[in-house]
Amino acid sequence: MDFPTHAAQVLAQTEVLARELHGAELRTPVPSCPGWTLGMLVRHIGAGHRWAAEVVRTGAALDDTELRVLHGDDSGVLPGDWLVEGAAALAEALLEVGPGVDMWAPFDLDGSTFWARRFANETLVHRADATLAVGLPFTAAPGVLAESLDEWMDLDVQPEHFTITPRKRDLLGPGRAVALEAPGARWFVDLTGEVITWDRGDRRAAVTARGSLADLLLLVYRRVPASAVEVEGDAALLDFWLDHVAFG
Repeated sequence: MDFPTHAAQVLAQTEVLARELHGAELRTPVPSCPGWTLGMLVRHIGAGHRWAAEVVRTGAALDDTELRVLHGDDSGVLPGDWLVEGAAALAEALLEVGPGVDMWAPFDLDGSTFWARRFANETLVHRADATLAVGLPFTAAPGVLAESLDEWMDLDVQPEHFTITPRKRDLLGPGRAVALEAPGARWFVDLTGEVITWDRGDRRAAVTARGSLADLLLLVYRRVPASAVEVEGDAALLDFWLDHVAFG
């Protein structure tokens, strides 16, 4: 998926969210984000889009305190127009600066390209949170879901995680490998070396989780338990891996 498509996905996924949850009450609990209401989730999404738009416009590392201010007035219904406005502002900022523009980004990743990809996928996952909260099925195009899993893998193998979360090194060891399989797609996570690596290969893993692309995405983001997918092999290793890679 290229840069313009990622930028477009930020807006497209937000528009789907606003349409699917039109009239949803903000006090609705969000089970996949324990302790959150739909209002808290909406404020997080909308503030995140607006914050990222400023990062892209300025290239600077901006204070993100506002993203953590979740409490507010939950007496109304989902503010779809406000959500879409924030997503549109981010998409516009991204397209104005273009891909590969140097600016602040975590792990020194590729500036504007990182932000387009990150917020396309963050918006997708938070749409899943909102959709599931109101009892609707979460669906997206296979290519969108597979790309989101690719991005999750790319972020998870960043070696800086070992400094941020030293316990993640506990994952490494001989014979340790995890595979995720969906119809027509496979991800292989190699935990046997000095760092974590991944590819789309078909090597044998100690444990394999099989399910739909949507279920696998929700699994790695810890939105559903391992029981939501078929597990073959060392189930304890899968649980251990999921416990040590949780983010997002």
